[in-house]
Amino acid sequence: MLTDEVTIKVSGGKGGDGKVHFDNTKSKEGVDGGSGGNGGSVFLVGVSDLGALGQFRFKKEFKAEDGKNGQVKKKHGRNGKDIFLKVPIGTVVLNKTTNKKQEVLEVGQKILVAKGGVGGRGNFEFKSSTNTAPKYAEKGKEGESFEIFLELQLIAQVGFVGLPNAGKSSMLNELTEASVKVANYRFTTLEPNLGVLDGLILADIPGLIEGASEGKGLGIKFLKHIKRTKVIIHFISSESENLKKDYQTVKQELKRYDKSLAEKEKFIFLTKHDLFDKKEIEKKINILKEVSKNDVLAVSIYDPDSIEKARKIILKFSV
Repeated sequence: MLTDEVTIKVSGGKGGDGKVHFDNTKSKEGVDGGSGGNGGSVFLVGVSDLGALGQFRFKKEFKAEDGKNGQVKKKHGRNGKDIFLKVPIGTVVLNKTTNKKQEVLEVGQKILVAKGGVGGRGNFEFKSSTNTAPKYAEKGKEGESFEIFLELQLIAQVGFVGLPNAGKSSMLNELTEASVKVANYRFTTLEPNLGVLDGLILADIPGLIEGASEGKGLGIKFLKHIKRTKVIIHFISSESENLKKDYQTVKQELKRYDKSLAEKEKFIFLTKHDLFDKKEIEKKINILKEVSKNDVLAVSIYDPDSIEKARKIILKFSV
């Protein structure tokens, strides 16, 4: 199961302590305590792996390495090592202490989430003309420590929505090289599926049901994944006994969750048209046109011409 939200604790390393030391040999100047190294920091790094948040299911706390203490002979302690945690592109990062939000939108993008503490100065750093033998040094500072909430919102240009078993996954398989589980029962799709069509990312969102925006079924868990899409294509099965109700159910759930989602809808695919004759399909198309201002295309995975038409329609949205 896809892990798409998780809370973890991240902590920067503590800075190393400064050293108090005196070299009393005749050839030396005396004060030579070195400064501590800085603590390591925690960064998030964007990767293309959709399941990268799964690493946080069981391990919830991450701390960078502490800086090493200062040494004699004015030697600085080594800086602590940074740690880099991989997250999928599309991850929204909320610092639960500061309420600051950041987003990871590109592969390789790095964002700082917990800065390491500064190393303390050794007594050599405090030596001056008026203080030739300081007997003190600084302690290293603690690193930042925060709880952060990570929420994956898929980055896809086109989102497929519809009631369970409306044919979204089958279409995704036909249009792209995705290999999505397909079966004739509700909630076959248990997590979002992605496919790429000539560089355009398509997202198959698990089937919505009435009340999805209030937590029923699987839909609400994944409605957030179509927030970033430019276009939404609404899938309705030709087998439906009430096309208007099916359309209005999904449309209403989109509005209830986020009004902007309903405005993104650009097309309706009436799926499985091979199960009915041409005259019956035309009637069904006219029914949908009565409740929607969007164009309607009858499609079937067993009809190559309709798949090609669907392909051309979707690719228009890449402009």
